[in-house]
Amino acid sequence: MELIAFSFYLFATIAVVSGVLVISAKNPVHSVLWLILTFFSAAGLFVLMGAEFIAMLLIIVYVGAVAVLFLFVVMMLDINFVELRQGFLQYLPIGATITLILFIEMGMVVATWQLGPDVAANAAAPSPAVGDISNTAALGQIIYTDYIYIFQGAGMILLVAMIGAIVLTHRKRPGVKRQVVNDQVARRPEDAFELVDVAVGEGITQRTQNKG
Repeated sequence: MELIAFSFYLFATIAVVSGVLVISAKNPVHSVLWLILTFFSAAGLFVLMGAEFIAMLLIIVYVGAVAVLFLFVVMMLDINFVELRQGFLQYLPIGATITLILFIEMGMVVATWQLGPDVAANAAAPSPAVGDISNTAALGQIIYTDYIYIFQGAGMILLVAMIGAIVLTHRKRPGVKRQVVNDQVARRPEDAFELVDVAVGEGITQRTQNKG
């Protein structure tokens, strides 16, 4: 029990500290690296709670895809840090005001929050209908039986959002070479290469100049 408590406080402390460093780091690359550490710490907390499936999603989806994508995008951007720091004092009053409002709202939520009577009993079991199975198996049975249509609907919404983002960001610029499938399919071997019989002592460059 002492090891579990020590692991909880260790992962929680690392998650809080790295989360603060995500928003306080001046270098965006460092912020992404601290974000990855936050995800790993949160995954450790979920493992201690018995939610290994959510911990696996944090590692595979967020760390393996989203955070690494953020890191690549930030590294590809040409950010002028001197110009970025110049507007800090200009937006400091409105930022402080929004932060104060957020803290007041969060305090009101925490002050009025009450735990439901059946929450503790339902959280103890992985599934109300199934008892002695793993958390991942219980999630799979619930998602693909009771909530299969909602799950498929959420997948369709994400698919439409992805296609819409691609359509909105796709721009046709003149002078950019693009793939034309019909021209590639209709291309003949004679149009792709030319057989040249080069005589001994005569290079390809000299033969091309003679033709010109």
